[in-house]
Amino acid sequence: MSEAFPNGLAARCRRIINAFHYSMKGLNTVVRHEAAVQDELLVLVPTVVLALLLGDTGVEKALLIGSWVLVIIVELLNTAVESLTDRVGTEWHPLSGQVKDIGSGAVFVAMCLAAVVWLCVLLG
Repeated sequence: MSEAFPNGLAARCRRIINAFHYSMKGLNTVVRHEAAVQDELLVLVPTVVLALLLGDTGVEKALLIGSWVLVIIVELLNTAVESLTDRVGTEWHPLSGQVKDIGSGAVFVAMCLAAVVWLCVLLG
């Protein structure tokens, strides 16, 4: 089969399909088990509706929606870091707490950015 595709195209396609499968598995896990992700996805629904109604141009709509999608992306990364921290050790350690606080701070910064984008688009 690989002879039909130059330069290992079949293997590359298989890697892409596998990556998609792992991505869906990870998203399914956080949607089912992470309350913060569930809350942020609930906010996404009215955010999309409001963005489509309030944005005047396609760029404004994309900024309004994208700013909240960025919050979800940062939350996914924060959840991954927290899970890895929990996996490394269950005992309390100051660096573990620091890592989790930094991840939470990143989510907060993303939320602040989303608020600023919304204010700039709606008031600008």
